[in-house]
Amino acid sequence: MNHNHYQKEQCATARKNGLVCALSYLLLSIWAIVVLFPFYWMVLTSIKSYGTYNSEHVPVFFTLSPTAENYQNAFTAVPLGGYLLNTLIFSVLTTAAMVIVSTLAAYAFARLRFPGKNLVFGLFLSMMMIPTELVVITNFVTITNFELRNSFLGLILPSITSVFYIYLLKENFEQVPDELYRAAKVDGTSDLKYLWKVMVPICRPTLVTITILKLIECWNSYVWPRLITDDPAYFLVSNGIQEIRENGFGRENIPAMMATVVVISVPLILLFLAFRKKIMEGVSQGGTKG
Repeated sequence: MNHNHYQKEQCATARKNGLVCALSYLLLSIWAIVVLFPFYWMVLTSIKSYGTYNSEHVPVFFTLSPTAENYQNAFTAVPLGGYLLNTLIFSVLTTAAMVIVSTLAAYAFARLRFPGKNLVFGLFLSMMMIPTELVVITNFVTITNFELRNSFLGLILPSITSVFYIYLLKENFEQVPDELYRAAKVDGTSDLKYLWKVMVPICRPTLVTITILKLIECWNSYVWPRLITDDPAYFLVSNGIQEIRENGFGRENIPAMMATVVVISVPLILLFLAFRKKIMEGVSQGGTKG
């Protein structure tokens, strides 16, 4: 009887686990549809002609006559290629500068000893509590006074530091065993060489993560580029969309606008898909096994 009772309990547990698993997959599938539907609708709209879209009094969730005309217009009717190039230059240069500055600052807080280090770092962290709008106003006045408006330098300078990324790197650097640092100093290794040869390789997942996140952040920048540039020659894709809407296709040409948004979104999606494992690894990395 005990054996039969045990088998019944196993069957009941298996059925319960199967039900929970099926319910989880169902909820996740519904959530995936909710999350992905806006992107599907954006792509679908972008391959509809202007006439087809305007003739649909009731939304149609598919099309039998897709067209690439909207994508052609995105590069011919408006300077989208120039906006993409500006955004690429801004994103790469800003991210490279930020990674260098954040790595050096994080290493100083994690490994170097100097008077008032904890106080300085505490004040540094308190900057995260300051509203972004206040920083934007201060940066705008500074950049304007230095006559750096409508320039890549004016776009880049306020974005080369990040308190959060410095904090994240500092915590990661502190997980590296102190014995490695002492051994390196005994061998006469300089701090910069130790940082480059030891710390950077060990903490590479975190560095890759902040690099990708910063690239995405720069690509999506809107408020600062919109505020500091009024010359279309320096427009990024985020504020270029508004220019396209007002002076390019027009407010009513929704399919052409959706094609433009798809072109702008694809690089970020490909970047995330290519490095999604690295991002998860870097975010979840809590320490280094020595």
